[in-house]
Amino acid sequence: MNTSGVITRRMALGAAAATVLARPSLIRAQAASAPVRIGLLSDVAGPYRNVNGPGAKIAVDLAVEDFGGSLLGRPIEVVQADIQNKPDISSAKAREWIDSGFNVLVDGGATSSGLAVQEVARAKKTIYLGNGPSATDLTGKFCSPYGFHFWADTYSLAKGTGGTLTKAGGNTWFFITADYQFGYSLQANTEHFIKAAGGQILGDVKVPLGTTDFSSALLQARASGAKVVGFANAGADLQNCIKQAAEFGIVRGGQSLATLVMFVTDVVALGQDVCEGLVLTNSFYWDLTPKTRAWTERFVKRMGLPPTMAQAADYSAALHWMRAAQAANSIEADAVAAKMRAMPVSDFYHDNVPVRSNGQVLDPMYVWRVKPSARATHKWDFYEPIGTIEGKDAFMPLDETGCALTRS
Repeated sequence: MNTSGVITRRMALGAAAATVLARPSLIRAQAASAPVRIGLLSDVAGPYRNVNGPGAKIAVDLAVEDFGGSLLGRPIEVVQADIQNKPDISSAKAREWIDSGFNVLVDGGATSSGLAVQEVARAKKTIYLGNGPSATDLTGKFCSPYGFHFWADTYSLAKGTGGTLTKAGGNTWFFITADYQFGYSLQANTEHFIKAAGGQILGDVKVPLGTTDFSSALLQARASGAKVVGFANAGADLQNCIKQAAEFGIVRGGQSLATLVMFVTDVVALGQDVCEGLVLTNSFYWDLTPKTRAWTERFVKRMGLPPTMAQAADYSAALHWMRAAQAANSIEADAVAAKMRAMPVSDFYHDNVPVRSNGQVLDPMYVWRVKPSARATHKWDFYEPIGTIEGKDAFMPLDETGCALTRS
């Protein structure tokens, strides 16, 4: 009997079995050496390009560098995709990235697309640092145990600008509002503080995202006779509103303009003289402290523009996530999310700031007025302070948010 063929086959089967038995440890070893992947889902070329956009990646790259470039012995890789503020594209890319091994998602663009990302991240138990959206629903009725928000929301913005202007005598309002969830949330929250201060709402007009001609809306605003015209939009849409309001002589006609979500890049784009007198609220201003100025200097070398509140929040969120993962000795979402809520946020503009159970970081809010350019003492010296709202008072009471994560 010829046994050599049998022996050869047995040896081959034994080798194959050994390979199968060894594969789990091989897979674990490969996973342990694979990069930790941070994915940014951003509006790279649309109306919010300068709110987050390419600057978001610069901010997160800086966070990774400051953390040391690796996490739990694995290199960190940052990748960005353009989701065009479309919920279907956003959710598809989020699902693709999570399935391919991304460990955390950041940004999200407009609120509509960001909420879509959060739902995918919730279902797949992946942490989402949603610093694109600002509607209260993100940490309200659609809150997620894996969702976090590191800058102002529509409630805190409205409380700052809406409440301040109404108390100062701007007691009748007309709104030009972005026609999607962000705009609705911003207008509704601002109306709440206007009415609480004794003001009235004389009307509004909803305008689609990406609109370039606001003439009809501005004519309605002027005809309303409202003392304040509130812009419940942002990015390029807000810039077009402000420019066209100047062309229509809204301010010369005796009305004031309220920018409910305005970023420093809007003032850069429009010019300080065009924006003079506008009131805005934010949780970050590049010129606030020596630390914010030092970080801005690093950012500007790569971006050429001062950082926005959202871009600074991307840095903070990414750094906080990495620190929490290190503290948990894991990148598993439940363990890291628990650490993120337990640890206060500390960086170049957060000073031991708590994270609420709904994922909202309780930043203090600053109310500003754009000063005359003649009073500027250095480049991008745009704002003069009007007031400050402590973080514990700036955001919606937790029991009013509708969030099921009710631990205070």
